[in-house]
Amino acid sequence: MYEQDDHEHYEHNHFGHGHHLGWGSHHRRGGLRIWVLSILQQAPRNGAEIMNQIELASQGKWRPSPGSIYPLLDELCKDASISKREDGRYEITEKGKQEFEWPWGRLTKQPRSIEGTVEEMNNYISYLEDLNRMDASKIAPNVDKLKNIRDRLTTLIDTK
Repeated sequence: MYEQDDHEHYEHNHFGHGHHLGWGSHHRRGGLRIWVLSILQQAPRNGAEIMNQIELASQGKWRPSPGSIYPLLDELCKDASISKREDGRYEITEKGKQEFEWPWGRLTKQPRSIEGTVEEMNNYISYLEDLNRMDASKIAPNVDKLKNIRDRLTTLIDTK
């Protein structure tokens, strides 16, 4: 799910490759797509590392949510613009490198639904898995909360 306010904190974005993109509402999805591809041109990264890189590049003004990054990474893999390595990092393909030409990506938004909610939960789990692989100490303070979520989901599933 691409959250509306993710990009509205910005007037402009600079990619570090001479690319300059305005952040009007019509660029939301395409802008994030091209930014992710630009980051992956520099080096393979996992979803959490991509989020960190965007936050760093924006000087802390914007950090895309897992609900924005992980569906986009899945879409880019399906489009063969990137590929996911065994270590969980994504790398850009030749097709992805060609996407720096205009127009950048489709400008659609996924509807909110039960399926979308479940997918968004899956995206957050992917984010937590990436964080755990990078630095398990970031997950440790939240183990009790995560166990509570697990128990609630188990109860939800077991009642069906």
